[in-house]
Amino acid sequence: MKQTIKRAAVLGSGVMGSGIAAHLANVGIPTIMLDIAPKELTKDEEKKGLTLEDRAVRNRIAAQSKKALRKQNPSPITSTKSLDLIEVGNMDDDMEKLGDVDWVIEVVVENLDIKKKVFANVDKYRKEGSIITSNTSGISVEDMAADCSKDFQKHFLGTHFFNPPRYLKLLEVIPTKHTDPEVLEFMKTFGENVLGKGVVEAKDTPNFIANRIGTYGLLVTVQEMLKGGYSVGEVDSVTGPMIGRPKSATFRTLDVVGLDTFIHVAKNVYDQVEGAEKEVFDVPDFILKMQDNGWLGAKSGQGFFLKKKGKDGSTIYELNPETLEYEDRKKLKTAATETAKQEKGSRRKLKALVSAKGDRASDLVWSIMKPVLIYSAELTGEIADDIVSIDQAMKWGFGWEIGPFETWDTIGLRESVERMQEEGETVPEWVLELLKNGNDSFYKTENGNVYYYDNGEYKQQNFNEKEINLKRLKDVKGVIKRNTGASLIDLGDGVAGLEFHSQSNAIGLDIIQMVNFAIEEVGRNYKGLVIGNQGKNFCVGANLGMMLMEAQDDNFFELDMVVRQFQKMAMNIKYSEKPVVTAPFNMALGGGAEVSLPAASIQASPETYMGLVEFGVGLIPGGGGTKELYLKELRNLPEGVDLDLTKVANDVFEKVAMAKVSTSAAEARENGFLNSNDAISVNPDHLLHDAKEKVLALASAGYQAPKREKIPVVGEAGYAAMLLGAKTLRFGGYASDHDVKIAEKLAYVLSGGRIKEGTLIDEQVMLDLEREAFLSLIAEPKTQQRMQHMLLKGKPLRN
Repeated sequence: MKQTIKRAAVLGSGVMGSGIAAHLANVGIPTIMLDIAPKELTKDEEKKGLTLEDRAVRNRIAAQSKKALRKQNPSPITSTKSLDLIEVGNMDDDMEKLGDVDWVIEVVVENLDIKKKVFANVDKYRKEGSIITSNTSGISVEDMAADCSKDFQKHFLGTHFFNPPRYLKLLEVIPTKHTDPEVLEFMKTFGENVLGKGVVEAKDTPNFIANRIGTYGLLVTVQEMLKGGYSVGEVDSVTGPMIGRPKSATFRTLDVVGLDTFIHVAKNVYDQVEGAEKEVFDVPDFILKMQDNGWLGAKSGQGFFLKKKGKDGSTIYELNPETLEYEDRKKLKTAATETAKQEKGSRRKLKALVSAKGDRASDLVWSIMKPVLIYSAELTGEIADDIVSIDQAMKWGFGWEIGPFETWDTIGLRESVERMQEEGETVPEWVLELLKNGNDSFYKTENGNVYYYDNGEYKQQNFNEKEINLKRLKDVKGVIKRNTGASLIDLGDGVAGLEFHSQSNAIGLDIIQMVNFAIEEVGRNYKGLVIGNQGKNFCVGANLGMMLMEAQDDNFFELDMVVRQFQKMAMNIKYSEKPVVTAPFNMALGGGAEVSLPAASIQASPETYMGLVEFGVGLIPGGGGTKELYLKELRNLPEGVDLDLTKVANDVFEKVAMAKVSTSAAEARENGFLNSNDAISVNPDHLLHDAKEKVLALASAGYQAPKREKIPVVGEAGYAAMLLGAKTLRFGGYASDHDVKIAEKLAYVLSGGRIKEGTLIDEQVMLDLEREAFLSLIAEPKTQQRMQHMLLKGKPLRN
């Protein structure tokens, strides 16, 4: 029987269970979420005269968890519409509903006896062939299903999501000796292609891969901090982005995770291992005292850090582990940290930091990195089959930019092993064997293929065919043309790709020139163009610093030329003879949205934060963004509906004036930035592939460039209505005089000028109005103050 998953059930509605249910709903899978039926009434239920037999009471726990999804921050749901796909119930009355689902996920309390009872019950009600999984983070998967039927065992495995499931990429899949190999392969493929996860197969060992190594690394760091007399803040200042780890570094990460959770995970390994490894997982006394004090981190308001509000804003203090008192936060600043900061990229920073032997910061990083590298090598084969699984688990589960074995390659495998041996460390024999055979790294790349060391030989790393890696592609094929801002690449199958690589992928004249060249080149020699990249963000907008500098030097002729060039580029994208598909992800703000809106189609990543945000720096969109969002909303109106221009204009006015940014691609669709021609890739790694496929589909369907269109506008009456709204906000104290001035310009653009409502104007007229408004605003001192503030502080100024 061919396996499919059309409906799912989640048993347990706590933070993790409800988060998994939300993620399933986000990707369009209807899900039943069940929890226990309460044994007591709440005071509110008693007041309403309800009894323990009432359905509202019996479903209360799951219903409250579903309701809480709406309020959590960051939000576990990509759209409030996702909640419609979650049905709630309880595990006493609704188990027969499991007969209608294809996948049951258990997320109850971490207790083997309780889990076995739940699974015995599931076995009674499930349909034959349905997949059953546990989201356990540490209990033996094998033991849980020991008493269940053969069909249950054949379809049973662990699926360990990381919290929060919407945002963390890792899904560890843990088969048992009874799991059908076809079921295992199906879940791995389903996890990647449908759930959008990075899937790693783990062995049934304590805490699997990521939590085993991650917790070990965190505890080693705590111990080295105490041994070396470093402070909490000093450790965090060098164990974050400087070594390719998240901004939350070590102790801020523990505060976010929660000390109770961390201690539970550490104890789980401590109870199951021996010797030196057991010593590392023995949680230090001061952390246990913190737990006794209720200082669990973010959830309790204090942990390793405490934020206090004062007259001049909030100040963050760090905990002194010896006195358990909070002190001023410290940072490690040494010659090595200063050298590392000058380097570009995490790998170069890390190498510079580790190699400065005798430096206080360097010695700390080496002392916490060395045992983790050795530990990862010792566990290879025990917790996972290969080094790739370990590296990927740490990158996807803990946000490491560089996995342990990639780290070893980065700092120099041969040199670091020699240093370890000089310091009396025992390096696993298989690593020494690798070096003895004349190899110097765990990974190597040849002809665009990646190879990893495994059992005495290098094996080719296999990637999903939907994963396009631009760096590897360029290494093999080179580039068609390149300048400082962008590169044109052959993506294969007759499709070209334009990659931004300027600072923050901000749009300047270099990118504009490359877009125009790309469209010409594609018109001659390709089927279509994908505009995308694999940077931190798709594009954060136009080059704000350059524009401010020109404005302050009164170079308005130059600025006028730049805005005209931007508008021309946007129109070239729109009216290209061959289809142009943009592939936005993460931040696609201002100019990033203006590049996307005129494209034949947008292929967005699930986490796409799109918006026209220029209002926040005292401007309005100048590259055609206002016009294109207005046109997109007009085209989104269902056929047969009376055209209410005023409603559309007001809606666009509000989105631009409020600098509204979507919190997901699903919300970008609700905000009018995506329409029926646009799509969302569930897995961000497949984004460029999906965009390329969209180009090929448009080309094979006989794509024709759109005909130039006239735009119906609201005219003078609509202008007055929009301006009235802005002035009302000012009278209420919600907007400044300068806000109203910007709003006035925006209203004038959207209304098409002082003309009659319903007048049809050419696109160029609206573009000219946008450009004139943009140039007049950038000349304003208050706008320049806002721009300066954004560049310096990274947040808007209200003036």
